[in-house]
Amino acid sequence: MCGIAGFAGAGERADLERMAGMLAHRGPDSEAFWSEPDGSVQLAHRRLAVVDLADGSQPMWTSDERLGVVFNGEIYNHAELREELEGLGHRFRTGHSDTEVLLHAYRQWGDSLVGRLEGMWAFAFYDRPARRIFLSRDRFGEKPLYWTRAPGLFAFASEATALLAHSEVSTGIDPAAVRKYFAYGYVPAPHSIYSGVHKLPAGHNLSVTLPGGEPQLKTYWEFVLEPEAAPPGGPPAWEEELRERLLCSVARRLEADVPVGIFLSGGIDSAGITAAAALQAEPGSLHTFSVGFDEPSFDESAAARRVARLFGAEHHPYLFTAEHAARVWPVLATKLDEPLGDASLLPTYVLCAAARRRVTVALGGDGADELFAGYDPFRALRWAEAYARCVPRPVHRALCLLAAKFPVSHSNLSLGFKVKRALAGLDGAPSLWNPLWLAPLAPHEVAELLEEPVTPEELYSEAIDAWDSAAGLSIVDRTLQFYTRTYLQNDILTKVDRASMLRGLEVRSPYLDGQIVDLVRRLPASVKLRGGETKWLLKRALEPWLPADVRLRPKKGFGVPVGRWLQQGRAPMNAPPGGAFQARRLAEHRAGRADHRLYLYADWALTRFAGAQRG
Repeated sequence: MCGIAGFAGAGERADLERMAGMLAHRGPDSEAFWSEPDGSVQLAHRRLAVVDLADGSQPMWTSDERLGVVFNGEIYNHAELREELEGLGHRFRTGHSDTEVLLHAYRQWGDSLVGRLEGMWAFAFYDRPARRIFLSRDRFGEKPLYWTRAPGLFAFASEATALLAHSEVSTGIDPAAVRKYFAYGYVPAPHSIYSGVHKLPAGHNLSVTLPGGEPQLKTYWEFVLEPEAAPPGGPPAWEEELRERLLCSVARRLEADVPVGIFLSGGIDSAGITAAAALQAEPGSLHTFSVGFDEPSFDESAAARRVARLFGAEHHPYLFTAEHAARVWPVLATKLDEPLGDASLLPTYVLCAAARRRVTVALGGDGADELFAGYDPFRALRWAEAYARCVPRPVHRALCLLAAKFPVSHSNLSLGFKVKRALAGLDGAPSLWNPLWLAPLAPHEVAELLEEPVTPEELYSEAIDAWDSAAGLSIVDRTLQFYTRTYLQNDILTKVDRASMLRGLEVRSPYLDGQIVDLVRRLPASVKLRGGETKWLLKRALEPWLPADVRLRPKKGFGVPVGRWLQQGRAPMNAPPGGAFQARRLAEHRAGRADHRLYLYADWALTRFAGAQRG
């Protein structure tokens, strides 16, 4: 796992060194640079050594030095690809470097190599004879990649702040990105928080011919649900196939030349990964890591310990408190690439720091909720459809006013919290329900905060596109499409990447394996959400491995008691508010009249981020 950067055109070696310096946390083991003799193209790499420790240094070149690459990620099927390429006449110099496999694969198959890769990646090839730069980002966006253009310059990097280190890149905060940030709690691709700096979206390639060619963006893969009316075999066969594919996925992700551990919450997703690892690892070799809270409704530490004992893992629990948050945030505020309104970033960072003391790689359960309909809003969909059909708008508004009078509870996913969020989401069209249920602010509140007109269609264009891409499918499938295309890429995977790489830890996601995804996307929604039960097929598939109390334990989610901390004044989010809007909501929250935790944290995170950038 690494950090990459480079540019073509204007710039000096000092620019490249500053860019690489901004990525030092992503690659603490070494750094390396390369440039054309005339300085027209320059590449940098920061390395976290995980595979082929001796021979995997980058930038890496073919033996004729005509093709080079800088690469961040892991290619899990590199051994199979190497064997295939050797059969086609390619000769390798390294022992088992997946980076060298990429070089030979590009030479053999060109841009289409990405269709053969199983893994997570962000890479940049430089084809010297063709004077061409080719960028690619993995299918779900596990690894980040940013790019920008300026007069006489094309530049790319693993993080946006590395681009800003180039002397020819001048930018500021993008007002459109700020609007979307308050609408989602994150900045969705292809936007970034900076004007003129773009995220390469998941499943996309970008190529540019030098000098001065226009960047060409191309989608090579996108998550598309294609449920078959009657896939062969039925649920028992699908359960067995899912188990087999999970075993294979975990086995691939356990391969490393450094120690590997597992993030264990005690829920079914991470428990399934732990079980699959225990079936294949040496007895007593597993290390599991969890984070708990001193607020009981948020704490899952007892469940995590139980799962660890079931599989003989050495378990390492850590407690996260408001005092930890106060200490952690000043560090994160100066190092975050972009603001993120997800408070679970804080304990995730602490968990990654703790794990890094013992392992270099960790497996996590990300992706299972999105693929198997695991989130609470999935259970609300049938009710929401009936409500939208039958309840007149005046009655809906009256119910919203009534719900606002419910006592405020800062327990994890309390009934009052769910009812208020559900009713607020139903203010919009069905294509907006999902983002509104998660939103720090509704569109009219974004307009009030920023004192400018906004439209839901502009704010939520990415969510609407995801919804429309599943036209003709069930409301469950359309919701799956939103979570997988939008929320997973821009919130969950971004959070895990930033928190882990700030600590020099690589995190791998077995549920995002291509074989698992291909199976799940072809299955009907009825085996993901059945009778109000989420993850129905996954729970059935893991029955041979996990006892009922683990498989059927109610989902808590990775929430943080930031609402209670804010009300009690224990959170670090206590800077003076920036205006009347912020002040009113902070006063309402502290007085217990309303629950503004999502907005208050998001606003505070953006304010501290902007302050750190100015500093």
